Amino acid sequence: MTETIRWNVTNNKINNTELIEEAAQLLRAGSTVAFPTETVYGLGADATNEAAVAKIFQAKGRPQDNPLIAHVATKKQLMQLVEQIPGYVDKLLDQFTPGPITFVLPSNGTCAENVTAGLSTVGVRIPDHPVAQQLLIMCDIPIAAPSANLSGKPSPTTASHVWDDLNGKIAGLVDGGSTGVGVESTVVDCTQEIPIILRPGGVTKEQLEQVVGHVMVDPALVNEQEKPKAPGMKYTHYAPEVPLWVIAGSVDKLKNIMTREISTGKRIGLLVSTNTAKQLEFEQTISLGNTLQEIAANLYDGLRKYKQSDVDLIICEAFPEVGIGQAVMNRLRKAATRYMDEQ
Repeated sequence: MTETIRWNVTNNKINNTELIEEAAQLLRAGSTVAFPTETVYGLGADATNEAAVAKIFQAKGRPQDNPLIAHVATKKQLMQLVEQIPGYVDKLLDQFTPGPITFVLPSNGTCAENVTAGLSTVGVRIPDHPVAQQLLIMCDIPIAAPSANLSGKPSPTTASHVWDDLNGKIAGLVDGGSTGVGVESTVVDCTQEIPIILRPGGVTKEQLEQVVGHVMVDPALVNEQEKPKAPGMKYTHYAPEVPLWVIAGSVDKLKNIMTREISTGKRIGLLVSTNTAKQLEFEQTISLGNTLQEIAANLYDGLRKYKQSDVDLIICEAFPEVGIGQAVMNRLRKAATRYMDEQ
């Protein structure tokens, strides 16, 4: 059991530099520190130090063959981790970084082997969060950082989520308040002539295509028989404490299923949009918001709020798969114990 230091930098602007420097010192010394990014909280360790990176897998209970994403502060630092890159990567870097996008590129061997899981490629991103940026600049080393949660659970979008999962398992936690985007970065394979989306996220396919034209999607995203290539896509993820059913179709269909399950004695919790919540008027409801952006930002918090002591089943509506809705539905499908389509 480790004593986890918690630094609150949300309302403490005067001492932020000093507090973040303490966290940077721990990272440089080979310890693990959780910190906020614009997507979710990450659990960081020195990406060039294999022993430090091993502590991430230990704290999370994460499978060793699951590669990690290296976080850096600048484009120059990103280039120091990779070999040659296609020309379109420069366009994507200029347009979307810092931001919620991860580039999978040929590794030059700088990152530890347990970061890349022995692959010839490495995922690298430049986060767009003031705390993450300041921490990475102070560290001046690449930081490997998957989501700062126990493996398989919903990703953390607040410091309290991290504390619930990892207090006593990591050296430090930089509390920077709630994250913004709410779902993980878009992962793009940039080793081919045409970029391939391996994981949908905060930068949408439509946005990428506006910059580079044709963008492909990894077959594993639409066919579960295909082997996924992206970090975080190989195993079950995002699952809440209790069973989760995702229902596609009308509000009436959702209501009928809910009524049927209640009649069997189940305690139901709903996870729906604000508009659907108004139509159903059900007491045990968490409203995720009006827009897909709001739904993405609130999704993991909603999944975490329902506990076994409160409900036996979470029923969540399916959302439109446009823009960031693609990322929302990707996460919900992976979290769901049952998915009911519109048939």
